[in-house]
Amino acid sequence: MRFLVLALSLSGALMLSACGLSPMYAGGGDGRVAQGLASVSVSPIAGQQGWLMRDALVERLGDGGAGTRYRLDVRLDDQLEGLGLLGDDTIGRERRTLRARYRLVDLTTGETMLDATAGSDAGIDVVSSEYATIAAEQTALENLTREVAQIIVTNVALHLRSAG
Repeated sequence: MRFLVLALSLSGALMLSACGLSPMYAGGGDGRVAQGLASVSVSPIAGQQGWLMRDALVERLGDGGAGTRYRLDVRLDDQLEGLGLLGDDTIGRERRTLRARYRLVDLTTGETMLDATAGSDAGIDVVSSEYATIAAEQTALENLTREVAQIIVTNVALHLRSAG
């Protein structure tokens, strides 16, 4: 039985190596992508949404430190719109949408290496308690910020991987 498991494991590993896929973070912390991400500094972003976004990006990228080679500029668009209208003409549901336009700039050449957008949205139930609704709106913003930051970091990593 152990021989069969070992044989299947080895054949699976051989098939995966032949498919052309390679890990994005090959080399761990010393790999090209990890080093590239560690050399990205995030510009200040205006507003509460900007503070949350910058914090989420720095958490994933680091602060750039002395080895900063790239700058990430981000502009946010945060929209909150009422959706479901109830019988008494009150809003029963809201949608919060967070969109980010971001640019990765090479500081040595001043060239924009990546110019893209990312976004996500969340539905919010509007309840009779105004406090609960405001808390739900804030939680949605925090969650959306983390989601969009992860999309940005993944796209930057993919670009650094293909550019190197």
